[in-house]
Amino acid sequence: MSGKPKLHYFNGRGRMESIRWLLAAAGVEVCLYGSLLFQQVPMVEIDGMKMVQSRAIGNYIAMKYNLYGKDLKERALIDMYVEAVIDLNELLMTHILQPADKKEQHFATIVDKATNRYFPVYEKVLKDHGQDFLVGNQFSRADVQLLETLLMAEECKPDILAKFPLLQSFKARISNIPTIKKFLQPGSQRKPPLQEKDLPKVMKIFH
Repeated sequence: MSGKPKLHYFNGRGRMESIRWLLAAAGVEVCLYGSLLFQQVPMVEIDGMKMVQSRAIGNYIAMKYNLYGKDLKERALIDMYVEAVIDLNELLMTHILQPADKKEQHFATIVDKATNRYFPVYEKVLKDHGQDFLVGNQFSRADVQLLETLLMAEECKPDILAKFPLLQSFKARISNIPTIKKFLQPGSQRKPPLQEKDLPKVMKIFH
């Protein structure tokens, strides 16, 4: 029943990347498999279970490795912050999939929603909370998923955090947590952004 979790997904970011981030944050080594089961959704073998559905997997990992707050109230806040991050993450992840004539508008939508809807909220949370982390005073799933999305947003637009000094400090602080720092190094199991040249191969896998 013990042993390394096994991750089944294609060799790219997709919906498995947030799960890789969480496991890395917890300092957990994993085994990677290129196979896709259960109709092309991420599947994780852990503790004798074969888990699908990204949110369910993320919740389980967060609970198992103490990344889910200390009580029900903190878990509710973590869920709230994570759900909003997932919405922005989806926008960022699907940008490369847009047709050429829609890319410019999609990019504008990303920048608008990131800088006018999502980032101001997290900037205010950090200011009002006055702690190093989003929830309570300990590292949680919310911090992991927000950092992942901030870095993806900067890949899309390098100066996207220019007006958000607390988010910039948060990014630097969370990036220096030892398990995260290790995951951000070359040679880790973090996947690079999807490239245009890889699209045909990816589309073939999923369709």
